[in-house]
Amino acid sequence: MTPITTAGLPIREYILVGLISATLTYLLTGLVRRFAIRAGAIANPRARDVHVIPIPRMGGIAMYLGVAGGMALAHQLPVLRRAFEYSFDPVGVLLGGLVIVLIGAVDDRFEIDAWTKLAGQVLCAGLLVIFGVQWNVFWVPWSGNGDALGSVVILDSNQGSLLVVLLVVLLVNGMNFVDGLDGLAAGLGFIAAAATCAFSLGLLSSSGGDVGSYPPALIAATLAGACLGFLPHNFQPAKIFMGDSGSMLIGLMLAGATTSASGKISYVRFGGSDALALLSPLLVVVAVLFLPMLDLVMAVIRRTRRGESPFAADKMHLHHRLLEIGHSQRRAVLLIYLWAGLLGFGAVSLTLFDTAAVLWVVGLGLVLAALVSVIPRLRSRNQQGAA
Repeated sequence: MTPITTAGLPIREYILVGLISATLTYLLTGLVRRFAIRAGAIANPRARDVHVIPIPRMGGIAMYLGVAGGMALAHQLPVLRRAFEYSFDPVGVLLGGLVIVLIGAVDDRFEIDAWTKLAGQVLCAGLLVIFGVQWNVFWVPWSGNGDALGSVVILDSNQGSLLVVLLVVLLVNGMNFVDGLDGLAAGLGFIAAAATCAFSLGLLSSSGGDVGSYPPALIAATLAGACLGFLPHNFQPAKIFMGDSGSMLIGLMLAGATTSASGKISYVRFGGSDALALLSPLLVVVAVLFLPMLDLVMAVIRRTRRGESPFAADKMHLHHRLLEIGHSQRRAVLLIYLWAGLLGFGAVSLTLFDTAAVLWVVGLGLVLAALVSVIPRLRSRNQQGAA
């Protein structure tokens, strides 16, 4: 990729929009909490839950209002208005987000069945597609000619639309599955959105100000702000849960941001042998959501092998296993933050900085994270051996 420079990048504007989203979400969450209590949207403790007292949910409503406020401000800023003038991606994400938050809010109150939620997710993905949020090109690591590594597949509208629907369903349910500890989904959403925003700004710089990079950066910045503003209310001990209204919003917006950033990327400026540049969009998408998606896949395999529905609940998610090892709720959440941050920002750094240096730093970080993760189990074994 072209060397990255910060000169001319609207970084301060994106930070301002993110902070406005965070502030609005933080201030509105208290009001939404009161509304959830009056509406009866309460999460009563179940066998698989970690919390032991009833806690209101529907926090996704406050998060969506924070996102909408941030985007409204961006529309008034001359620089960031380009995200709306040359693309309908932010509008599509706003409308799809509104619908999915309403579906999630109904589920937070009445607990609708899984197939109805799935139909709603597909509907929201369709709204993204209608507003142009879809994949136009897709890189594959085969059929390269000469020095070119792999080839670029041009997708028609049906293929691009189907890919968006699959991505939305995967990310929405991945975030939903991982939402099991106080602050976990909000923190992962912040990390993923911040990494996606950084990647989009890198594209904006390397492309010389291509307006196509403004929408994904805006979507990611407002989502990062909403997650950050919600965290003080949701970190252990949580005063409110985001519920399906929040986790599904995060998944939808991440799908919208990554599709907007990667689905229309121009591969012309990448060298044919620059594998990292060619892979970077997919690396970022996969890395920032590696943990929730891995948790989702393992849960589906686990439940299917037992002859259960893939949507059946259990207490064997990654966060449950960390608690079983001996970590406290807060430490388990912080550990998952660490893993997600290393993978997500490591993938972004690979596209911006020297590859060897980034690999060394990320490798050392992963080793440290692995050691910290298993310390309680090693300590327990030593105590058992001493006894």
